[in-house]
Amino acid sequence: MVLSSLRRLLFVGRLVCLWLVAALFILAGINHFVSPAFYVQMIPDGWPSPRLLVFVSGFFEVLGGTGLLFRRLRTIAGFGLIALLIAVFPANVHMAMHADRYDAFSQTGLIARLPLQAVLIALVWWVACSKRNREVE
Repeated sequence: MVLSSLRRLLFVGRLVCLWLVAALFILAGINHFVSPAFYVQMIPDGWPSPRLLVFVSGFFEVLGGTGLLFRRLRTIAGFGLIALLIAVFPANVHMAMHADRYDAFSQTGLIARLPLQAVLIALVWWVACSKRNREVE
């Protein structure tokens, strides 16, 4: 009885996280198109076509977040989002190293974002890539 209740709670928790993670990526991706200047400033110095990189990453955030909501696409969307999170990590490091350029964030907040990236990767893995993701509908 207790084990059954715990399994149900875990199932519901995974389902809620799936929808929250999907919404996070979809909304963040849309915001790349609504406020591109905010994201352009995050691109490390010397990287080519910062505006294009912002639009491409925004597109893939929307695509990946949407893909999480479809069982048949969930795993590939999850791996794609994990790859995207790894790809944008240098921008987070750049921001932490140049905190004086970002008035909207404290240096502590910028540094805190670094390990939060790993938490987000773990959440995406849990809801999309682990073997039990097929149980979440």
